[in-house]
Amino acid sequence: MTSPSPIPADLGADPLRIWFRVIRLHRRALNTVASELKALGLSIPQFDLLSTLTEREGMSQQELAERLYVTKGNVSGLLDRMVEADLVERRSIPGDRRSNALYLTEKGRDLAEKGIAAQRSYVQRTLGSLPEQDLADLERIVLAWREIARAEEDATLAKLTR
Repeated sequence: MTSPSPIPADLGADPLRIWFRVIRLHRRALNTVASELKALGLSIPQFDLLSTLTEREGMSQQELAERLYVTKGNVSGLLDRMVEADLVERRSIPGDRRSNALYLTEKGRDLAEKGIAAQRSYVQRTLGSLPEQDLADLERIVLAWREIARAEEDATLAKLTR
């Protein structure tokens, strides 16, 4: 592993520069993972859907869309194709004729597990190679940033609903 490039002292910690680095790192990681998933026959959206269902089966299409941070309409076509490919199945919800519960098929679960293994391997090769204290610091920072982002999101939604 190469050591990180030192930040010149005269630059200081610039949040915008850090933001761009995070975005670029995200793109680099996503591109690599997308290539590994493609070798399994999966796109990122397909994997997101499958891996979400490994966490909790039986959710509705609306719940799935919310967990994926997309609209119900956005997930509809993808879900139709995954049902057709025998990766996901819809089951009726007793007493609710308008919604279906979503479940992985055996084929879908197997593919999800292979995709999770590919991501786990990538994460271990990259993020997992950082020293333990750096990982702890990074987790603390990411969690703090997440809380600030959630508060910002809540404030924005509150303004829109006034």
